[in-house]
Amino acid sequence: MADTVEKADIRTLDIDKLVKGFALTEYVFKNLVSVSTTNGDSIRWYQETAADLTATAPSVVANIAPLAQFTNLEASWTRNTSYPRKYGVEGFISMEDLRTTDIDVQARTVLRLTRAVVKQVDTRIYNVLTESQSPSNIGTAGAVGTGWDDTSNGNPVIDILSGQQAISESDYQPIGGVIAMDPKNHKDLLNYLITVKGSSIPSYSVEKIKSGVVMNLLGMRVVVSNNVVADSVFVGVPDRAVTWKTAVGTTARTIEDPGLGVKIRVWEDGEAILTDPAASYLITDTNT
Repeated sequence: MADTVEKADIRTLDIDKLVKGFALTEYVFKNLVSVSTTNGDSIRWYQETAADLTATAPSVVANIAPLAQFTNLEASWTRNTSYPRKYGVEGFISMEDLRTTDIDVQARTVLRLTRAVVKQVDTRIYNVLTESQSPSNIGTAGAVGTGWDDTSNGNPVIDILSGQQAISESDYQPIGGVIAMDPKNHKDLLNYLITVKGSSIPSYSVEKIKSGVVMNLLGMRVVVSNNVVADSVFVGVPDRAVTWKTAVGTTARTIEDPGLGVKIRVWEDGEAILTDPAASYLITDTNT
């Protein structure tokens, strides 16, 4: 039966439910970081200094003399203020399209609008994880040799292990964390493992449908996403490094225009904050 503007399946409640369902499977990085809510127009948060607490001479922590005073050490944090960002798009479906039997017009419109918002949110989260590819607080190093696509000089495994080492030395546990890359670096990684090292193809993960995880390597989940900036690879523990503060979750509403059709609006409001930079590591120059 042909759909009309008055039909229940295009009403706000149903569209909002459809958008939330699409968003759940489309998010990659938001599904990997911590998520909490915020109600204010600003977010005050604290970034902990990553370095271990150490004493300066002549104070000591070990081998304290009898009756000597304990050394006083103080942790330090940097106070920051961030502000929620609004992400939103809208699209219009004509009354004529709604009357057709091709329900895919409606579903595809909702999907594409949702993806437009999701992509911007995930891009923001990735940029915060990597300090917009200009690290000052997170760990970073250039790829070995001339990159992952150079099978003679590149060594993706060493690069990933270096990231794990840096994270471990800051007292975070990288095992169970994430290696995130774009499709090209994923191809180069598999080519290195199979062609150069003669390894079997890593088993593909059943988690992909919900989190973008395609396989496991070196105790970490490999995530492939076009939101990863080319020529770089992220290694780290996203749910320790970054929190996404939700002001308004992924939401949709319909606005009926009688005789013309329906406008569908999708939006989200929030911000990503880098609370634990030492849990993030960026490999740069992965392409020749």
